[in-house]
Amino acid sequence: MTTPVCTLASQPTPYPSFSAYVRTRGTVLMRTARSLTANPCDAEDLLQTALTKTYMAWDRIEDHRALDGYVRRALVNTRTSQWRKRKVDEFACDELPETEEAPAADPAEAQALRDAMWRAVTRLPDRQRAMVVLRYYEDLSEVQTAELLGVSVGTVKSAVSRALGKLREDPELTPVR
Repeated sequence: MTTPVCTLASQPTPYPSFSAYVRTRGTVLMRTARSLTANPCDAEDLLQTALTKTYMAWDRIEDHRALDGYVRRALVNTRTSQWRKRKVDEFACDELPETEEAPAADPAEAQALRDAMWRAVTRLPDRQRAMVVLRYYEDLSEVQTAELLGVSVGTVKSAVSRALGKLREDPELTPVR
């Protein structure tokens, strides 16, 4: 097992004691990280994150003799946060599942659909069109759209909802559904 290398922004560290700590305790910390994860790559990422957090707090750590405990707590807390954020369970398996190949889409049909969609969007009232373009073409949040247009978030939600209803009923887009 290799000792983890902490490359924070590829700059010389202003904390030589941090570098020395990582060199001397890296292998032990990697074992701890490995015990918290299902694979070595995740363990390396976990340790890197915990060491980054430790580096950022280096000035605030009063007792450098208790660093192992600090880093272990950072490892556990980071891993707990990752578990909470996980939306889909991951399962290790020996073989990759077969992927079903979707039939290749005809580029001409895809372009015709984009053109029809854009024509339908241009038929929306100006205000609804602006909100739909900002939300779905520019990928802004409802809050960002509201701020940009100087309206409330509720106004954006209701206007976009009405606009999407009109798009669903657009006769040019009906065959697509």
